[in-house]
Amino acid sequence: QVQLVESGGGLVQAGGSLRLSCAASGSIFSLNVMGWYRQAPGKQRELVATITSGGRSNYVDSVKGRFTISRDNAKNTVYLQMNSLKPEDTAVYYCRFSALMDNYWGQGTQVTVSS
Repeated sequence: QVQLVESGGGLVQAGGSLRLSCAASGSIFSLNVMGWYRQAPGKQRELVATITSGGRSNYVDSVKGRFTISRDNAKNTVYLQMNSLKPEDTAVYYCRFSALMDNYWGQGTQVTVSS
């Protein structure tokens, strides 16, 4: 089992920045993918960004150039630096850990961007 603890959400004005963190603990397999997903009210959960244990990252088009995903393998922690935030970025952001065909989710952290 893997446990995920997220932090860093909050309320910010449009154009502002936030940094999300997600720390994984438990049975951590070294080859894994960590990522961030989000779900806005009335919408399906969507991928925001992922990063492999080797450092390869992937972003949804809507956040490219504004968000940066990174990780510290020694701490089993993934980060999401969000800059130039827009009201449409408002959502609950979820961390996901994937390894050996298993997926684990964090509890979610609210990000609200006011116009």
